[in-house]
Amino acid sequence: MADGTGVLILGDATGGELGSTTAELIAAGQIVATDLGEDLSVALLGDTLDAAAQQAIAHGAQKVFAVNHPLLAEYQVDLQLSALEALCKETGPRVILIARTNEGRELAPRLAFRLGVGLAQDCLEISVDPGEKKLLANRPVYGGNAIAVVRCDQTPQIAAIRPKAYEPTEADPSRQGEVVSFPVELDASLALTQVVDTVIEEAEGVKLEDAHIVISGGRGLGGPEPFAHLEELAKVVGGTVGASRAAVDSGWVPSSYQVGLTGKTITPDLYIMVAISGASQHMAGCSGAKVIVAINKDAEANIFKEARYGVVGDWETVLPALTAALRELTQA
Repeated sequence: MADGTGVLILGDATGGELGSTTAELIAAGQIVATDLGEDLSVALLGDTLDAAAQQAIAHGAQKVFAVNHPLLAEYQVDLQLSALEALCKETGPRVILIARTNEGRELAPRLAFRLGVGLAQDCLEISVDPGEKKLLANRPVYGGNAIAVVRCDQTPQIAAIRPKAYEPTEADPSRQGEVVSFPVELDASLALTQVVDTVIEEAEGVKLEDAHIVISGGRGLGGPEPFAHLEELAKVVGGTVGASRAAVDSGWVPSSYQVGLTGKTITPDLYIMVAISGASQHMAGCSGAKVIVAINKDAEANIFKEARYGVVGDWETVLPALTAALRELTQA
């Protein structure tokens, strides 16, 4: 594609409301758009978009492309992809930003292929090369042990950004923007897969991806029962509970708890890891954590190379003492 103009964010309007990751992308997009001296737009797909469009403008979008269609009411990758491809080819953005959610992981590479360009995946930070107006993306490599700076040379330049990498700007309902209806022609036959059932998992407290404090347990806990102790600590500090793949594969907790390369990517302010060795596959999902605290009885465990603070000891001794001390502090 020829050189485009503007920054386009592929937003989330699930349930007719603007998703939190879209507000984060708008914050990132504002930085890039300002450096480029170009407009910031948001694309929303669904069948009820009025409220989400106004919320996007309140967070800083200058223009919202509302792609309304009954077939877009629920997420279906083939239909979403066809609509996004048509929008991108019509509007010709210079930069496209996508949240690296489960849906974003599926959509981003397919959209890049359709548009004949590359993709910067799992970005922690983005900026602009002022001389050439090329997108620069910081992303973890080698299991999160190093950060690579990737330059996007093709247009549109596409980056999938890790959730929680940016703080959303404060919503201002007085902000003004333009909502543009973008009609698309879709047919159910475009969908190569079919949704036969939707199961909504009920969970208490903060979602794992949104939590500022996460306490995760690993294989060293020895079974499902110790996760009750992690839940107790999470309630004291206002956090939520995660797990390693080994704990999930053992059937101790649901797969929605899993943090890591094949699980969820989290960027909490505080990450407490209990009886987790610190394998690179797990660290790939939490390398964006601001502070990591490790509790492990193996002094040679790899996690102590990654953690800012470490406690060598049996979790059965350390965890109750930590919970009691923090409870006392929070109640003081």
